[in-house]
Amino acid sequence: MSLVAHSLDVIRRYQSSSGAYPASPSFSAYQGFSWLRDGAFIAEGVSRHGDADGAAAFHRWSAGVIADRAGQVESLVSREGPIPPGDMLPTRFTLDGLNGDDGWWDFQLDGYGTWLWALAEHTRRHGAVPETEKGVRTAARYLSAFWALPCYDWWEEHVEQRHVATLGSIHAGLRAARALGVLSPAEGTAAAEAVAGIEALVSAEGVVDGRLRKWLGSDAVDGSLLACVEPFGLYPADHPVGAATVAEVERQLARDGGVYRYLKDTFYGGGRWVLLAGFLGWNHARAGRPEEARRYLDWMAAQATPSGDLPEQVSDLPLAPEYEQEWLDRWGTVATPLLWSHGMYLILADELGVSA
Repeated sequence: MSLVAHSLDVIRRYQSSSGAYPASPSFSAYQGFSWLRDGAFIAEGVSRHGDADGAAAFHRWSAGVIADRAGQVESLVSREGPIPPGDMLPTRFTLDGLNGDDGWWDFQLDGYGTWLWALAEHTRRHGAVPETEKGVRTAARYLSAFWALPCYDWWEEHVEQRHVATLGSIHAGLRAARALGVLSPAEGTAAAEAVAGIEALVSAEGVVDGRLRKWLGSDAVDGSLLACVEPFGLYPADHPVGAATVAEVERQLARDGGVYRYLKDTFYGGGRWVLLAGFLGWNHARAGRPEEARRYLDWMAAQATPSGDLPEQVSDLPLAPEYEQEWLDRWGTVATPLLWSHGMYLILADELGVSA
């Protein structure tokens, strides 16, 4: 079986009857939970390869869990003064759409923007998904109101910072929400104002040495910045900032086909992430460099277990090997399979014309 076919099988096999995609079916810290960010890219992968029903089920589930919190969003918007991160919407949900009852780094805005982007992509490809309008409007309301707040990043770290990858996710999501055509005039205006605000903020404070920075005020790069170019288009590949960002991420974080999250990463020793190889390959493919993109696709495939499952990261060339045992003791071996890794493989495979 090809890895495309196996990836589709893994994702279908583990998708919940609710429509949610579990981040990983067996990893202790992820088991039983679905992230909007992970799920959006998983849905994009299967949507591209013809599993329209599976992707639509995820989008209906996402819209439902967000719509269920419309009252909470209105309450948050009406509050005066600072709002503690713990009062904001969660970043992950149980497979039946409830909040988790254990502690987590929950205030992350990027997943809501990424879901809106993925829904719009699926709609363009396969047609509108019924029962999503309230979720779209609630997510847009939430992001339009709170886009400028510091929150945790893609990696659930640094809640005190404003992360450029998060701003890029929100920017793409609010543009997508407007394109879906379900926002009221007032909601559309608020979304447009937020999009313009993000563009102005990133232009003024999110660029250093001609490329994007990890968070406002930092000189570091981060693998998540790749998404600000492709697919989110905050700066497209043919823009000098977009091109410089991809080049600098590759220069600092890519090694032998794999991609690190950031240079100070200590999670499981700071290995190379399979899904980030997918993002870098995606950027190369869209920029007209298919041979370079194929190198990353081949590296991703080479990390599969004998049964074809893709892990979250590989630890053969760790940045901080002294930290690996700490995580093994805490959570066990690296998450395998990670459905987001399989989703990213499907996306890059589609970009390169590789099918089942």
